[in-house]
Amino acid sequence: MRASFLTILLPLAGVASLTTAAINKPAQGFNIFSVQQDIELGARVARQTDSLYQAKGQLLSRSGNPRAYQLLDGVVKRVLDSGQIKYRKEFPWDVKIIKDDKTQNAFATPGGHIYVFSGLIKYLDNENQLAGVLGHEIAHADRRHSTQTMQKQYGTTMLLGLLLGNRSNGQLVQIAAGLGQLKFSRSYEIEADKYSTIYLNGTRYYACDGAAGFFIKAEKEGGARSPEFLSTHPNPGARVQNIQRSAQQLGCTGRTVSNKNFEELKRVL
Repeated sequence: MRASFLTILLPLAGVASLTTAAINKPAQGFNIFSVQQDIELGARVARQTDSLYQAKGQLLSRSGNPRAYQLLDGVVKRVLDSGQIKYRKEFPWDVKIIKDDKTQNAFATPGGHIYVFSGLIKYLDNENQLAGVLGHEIAHADRRHSTQTMQKQYGTTMLLGLLLGNRSNGQLVQIAAGLGQLKFSRSYEIEADKYSTIYLNGTRYYACDGAAGFFIKAEKEGGARSPEFLSTHPNPGARVQNIQRSAQQLGCTGRTVSNKNFEELKRVL
C-alpha cells in the first residue's frame, strides 16, 4: 500500500526525490512530511507570521519587552524541560507574544514556533492554567498535529511546493494568516490534552490538570464571550473529565504554584 501511495503522490507533488524514509505514520493520520521538513516548513511559516503581525504593529519584540518574555519563557522552559518532549532537541522551540487583548487564542506552527495572544494571557486566572494551555500547544507541535492538519486544509502539493520554492509568496501569506483559525480534529485535541498533563507532570512543579481550569472557565462563560481558542480547539467530549482523570492517574493534582510572576506578566502586557 505504501508503494502504491507514493506512485500516485510523486507525480502530483512533482517531487522525484521523495522516498519512503520521508513518510511517517503517527498515531492519528498519515504524515507525508519528515521531521526535517516540519522544521523547514515551520521556519518559513513562522517568518511570514512574524511579518504579518509586525505589519499590524502587534508582534511584541523581545528587545522592547524583555520582562514579559523573561516571565513567559520561564513557564515555557519548565514545560520543554519536562523530559517528555519527543523533539526537544530537534525543534527550535520559541514563543512569541501577539499584542491583542481582544483575542483569547494561541497557536503553533510545525517545528515548535508558539504564538500566544495577550488576550489569552490576561483571560487566564493563574500560572497553572497558562502552563496547561502552553503544554497543549506544545503537544500539537511535538505530536506533529500542525503539519497533518495543514496537509488536510491546504493540500500536500501546496506545502511541498512551498518547501521547494515553487509556490507564490501569496500562498505563504495565506497560510500564515490562517494559522490562528486552523481547526484541529477531535482526535488531535484528545491527544494534546493528554500530553499537556504528561508534560506538566514532568515539570514536578505545575499541577498537571492546569488546562482543565481554563476549559472550565471558558465553558461557563460560553456564548459570545467564549474564547476564540475553543473554536479552533473543539471539545472532543468530556474534555475536562479526561484531563482531570489523567492528572489523577499521574498523581499530580495537588501542586500549588505562586502566581506572583504570572500576575506581573499580565501587568507588563
